[in-house]
Order: sequence, then structure tokens, then C-alpha cells
Amino acid sequence: MDRLASLFSNPIKSVKAEEVQTRPLVAAAAEENSCEFGSGKYYALCAVGGALSCGLTHTAVTPLDLVKCRLQVNKEKYKNLGNGFKVTVADAGARGLFLGWAPTAIGYTAQGICKFGFYEVFKNFYGGLMGEENAFLYRTSLYLIASASAEFFADIALSPMEACKVRMQTSLPGTFPTTLREAAPKIMAAEGLGGFYKSLVPLWGRQIPYT
Repeated sequence: MDRLASLFSNPIKSVKAEEVQTRPLVAAAAEENSCEFGSGKYYALCAVGGALSCGLTHTAVTPLDLVKCRLQVNKEKYKNLGNGFKVTVADAGARGLFLGWAPTAIGYTAQGICKFGFYEVFKNFYGGLMGEENAFLYRTSLYLIASASAEFFADIALSPMEACKVRMQTSLPGTFPTTLREAAPKIMAAEGLGGFYKSLVPLWGRQIPYT
């Protein structure tokens, strides 16, 4: 019997051996892919996540944003949402629905970087000031204050591109450039740097409460 048993490996021992060999590999992989909270890598990953989530989503809904803006400034021509899409396509074709996509992509990518990145920075900073126990007890207030602080700076990053986008989308045809490379210099020449931040206070009023 002993000779016969020796011909077959013990399944229990083999499983344990595999576990011993696998666990260090799994641990090493997890350690390599993880990052410490509050580290530079952690903040960088948050910023990248913000850039992708805000930049891509806002650019994708450019047609809806364009029609919304035109409904707000020209109710006589654009009667409702459906009519707004119809009139825009009739005037400029389907391509016209994406007027302003470039400042939207750049502006909201910058906003996402600041919003997600600074949120984690401020959360860590304010939490350190409060102390570990208070940070846990009042964590909801901590999150609200951190998000409001982050959005304050995020809107500063967004405002120049938002100014270009809105004027490109709402100006009467022929009265304002329809490309970012022409729109930004025109605002700068006519109004200076302040022209890019005329909408900053309304942005704060809209973005900070919901953020």
C-alpha cells in the first residue's frame, strides 16, 4: 500500500504548496499597484480621474449645452429643446451642434483636475487641522468644506474657456469667431484678462452649492 500511495501525490499538500507560492506573488502585485493616501501618486491619480470624468462627459453633451445656452439668450428663435436642435441643424448642419467643443474639452478637463485633485488635498489638510477624532465625527462637514474649497479653484481654471465657449455658441453668426484659436485672442484684445473671468462669480454661485 505504501508503494502504491507513493505513486500518487497528496492533493492536500499540493494545494498548500500552491498557496504558499501564490500568496507572495499576489501580495507583491497588490503592493506594486497600490498607492498611499496623501502621496503624490494618489493625488495625481485623482486628478487624472477628474480630467477624464469631467472632460469627456461635458464634451459628449456639447450639443445639449449649446441648445440650452441658445434657448437662454434667444427665445424668439429657439422655442424649446427639440426646436433648438432642429433650427441649429437647419442653420449649420449636424456639425453645428458641436460648436464650442474645444473650449468645453479644455475647460472641463482643467476643472476636473482641480475638482478631484484639490478635493483630496483639502480633505487631507482640513482633516489634519481638525484631528483624527473630529475628522471622523464631523466627516460630512469635512467633505462639504473640502469640496467647496476645491470647486472654488476649479472654477477659476474653467472660467476662461467657459467665456470663450458661451460667446462662440450664443453670438449672432458673423459677429464672433467660431474657433477657439480666434475667440480667445479676440476677447483678450477687446477686454484684457478680465474678459475671461466675467462669469466667474456666477460660476461659483452655480457650481459650489451643487458640488
